[in-house]
Amino acid sequence: MSEDRWNTVLVLGGIRSGKSGFAESLVAGATSVRYVATATGGEDDPEWLARIEAHQRRRPQSWTTEETGADPAALTELLRQAGADETVLVDDLGGWVAAVLNPARQPNDDEADVAALAAAVRETAARVVLVSPEVGLSLVPVTPVGRAFTDALGTTNQSLAEAADGVALVVAGQPTWLKGGPLAPIKAAPAVSRPIAVPTPSTPAPPPPPVTVVAPEPEPEPAPVPAQVSALSGATMTLPLVASGLTEITPGMDLPLPSSDAGPDARERLSRLDLPGGGLGTLEEAVEFAAATQDTVTPRAWTTARLVVIGGRRSGGAIAGTDTADVERRIAEAETGTGLLGRLAGQAGADISVLRTEPAGAMEDGPVADEAAVETALRQGWQLADGAADAGRDVIVLAGISAGIEAAATAVLAATTGAEPVATLPRVPAPGGRFDDAAWMVRCATVRDAMHRIRQEPRGATDILREIGGLDIAVATGLLLGAAARRIPVLVDGPLGIAAGLVARDLASQTRHWCLLPEAGTLTLVKQGADVLGLTAVLQIGLDLGEGANALSVLPVLRSAIGLASALPVHPALLGEVGDGGLGLPEETGDEFDAEEFAEPEPHGPGPATTGV
Repeated sequence: MSEDRWNTVLVLGGIRSGKSGFAESLVAGATSVRYVATATGGEDDPEWLARIEAHQRRRPQSWTTEETGADPAALTELLRQAGADETVLVDDLGGWVAAVLNPARQPNDDEADVAALAAAVRETAARVVLVSPEVGLSLVPVTPVGRAFTDALGTTNQSLAEAADGVALVVAGQPTWLKGGPLAPIKAAPAVSRPIAVPTPSTPAPPPPPVTVVAPEPEPEPAPVPAQVSALSGATMTLPLVASGLTEITPGMDLPLPSSDAGPDARERLSRLDLPGGGLGTLEEAVEFAAATQDTVTPRAWTTARLVVIGGRRSGGAIAGTDTADVERRIAEAETGTGLLGRLAGQAGADISVLRTEPAGAMEDGPVADEAAVETALRQGWQLADGAADAGRDVIVLAGISAGIEAAATAVLAATTGAEPVATLPRVPAPGGRFDDAAWMVRCATVRDAMHRIRQEPRGATDILREIGGLDIAVATGLLLGAAARRIPVLVDGPLGIAAGLVARDLASQTRHWCLLPEAGTLTLVKQGADVLGLTAVLQIGLDLGEGANALSVLPVLRSAIGLASALPVHPALLGEVGDGGLGLPEETGDEFDAEEFAEPEPHGPGPATTGV
């Protein structure tokens, strides 16, 4: 059994129950996954092929796919040979049972095949998740073949349920654990945020803008709570996430995905536009992302951005070499719409929402926050996303100003992906362009001690946040979940956003598809975490202005590229005839079309034969 106390899980569910998505969320934190496809045939069935394609698009690029096809023994052998450092996802056992019952294999001892598979599941050293259709609640089939399949699959499910460490039943996208225990549901209070209308920078500077504070609504008789987390974990009235249509945050949530067709179609369309030279280059990544999140091949440029600044503090070795007074100064500047972030936000036409979290403990000594505080912080972040959506914002830029966030994000990366902390922990900058290497060594030792301390602890999403992540990462995680639920893209560019993305995958794997990395920056921590999340940086110009500032700096360039992609027509040379209705023609953009200007001249005299386009 693994350190988080499960090694094999069987996920049951009916057709379109969400069982596959839930199973994928269980292994989303693995560095790589061996995805085992058992289905065979269907080459002449477009609907079946479409289902397979939808599953393929959900898988991260780091996953590898293996097909067992018509040989049931292949799956059993694969599980026996899988190593302790491997993660295997089998989807699903219905295809495996169909292969067992294949008339071409008869006569055969089918029960022996089932017993061998159950033994392999029981003995495997790998992390294994198996998906299987639940047939016990359906009607008895009217055909002998149908009854044979149902009986065989039911027997297989029983055998594997007995062998697995955990069994979950998924109904209407909601998982219920039949064996093993689920994580506690989240019930918390509304977010406390400070929305700020940021003025466009000018000289002299305008007066500070007003700050609005939305306070949590207390219960009539609040219970006493520890002083160090009273602001976040105090007893409050649990308010449903009405705007997002959810009442609680649980692992395996089935959140929306961006369009799987609009993005690739928009990128293909770019090759036909009236663009000189090689086109938009790497900026095509931003165009494809905007098209997918807006579900259109002609996306509009983001015009109403919101910068969400999350401020936090830590103690212990994580803040070695940190000038905490300087961190407080920068948070205060964000709250007044001044400083670097205020100036960049003003230039980008973005408003600011600032949230301060309570101090977190020393990760080397024990958990950095309690469970109630983490639950509250997750809901606060979700409601920050709800606030942005309700205000009509079309993109969120995530920024973090937190003492010790680099060490915490490094620990999260190590705990969720197995990365080596020494190779990813950023150096500690000091004023004047210098680096404090002694402080860096203290931080390395702190992360090492924290990883040793939690080696026997569970590794669920809330466990990671409670043990080493902290409340700022918890708020950012909730923000990513809420943004995905409200279909709002999020620009991430620093340790806080990357750490939150890694944790959010364990709650809902769809969140990473709503995130864009505008600029790679200089931190190995960000680049390696982004690679695990499947995020490709749009630009790589080496900005190192701080989290949120990098994204705001390149936001105008992204807007220009997206605007050009939606406004320019198809190149005249690619039109079969004037006004043939190709993508991006003026009838689509509203521009006037001059037939005389684009008419191809007739050749004079003999010449080479031509072929019409």
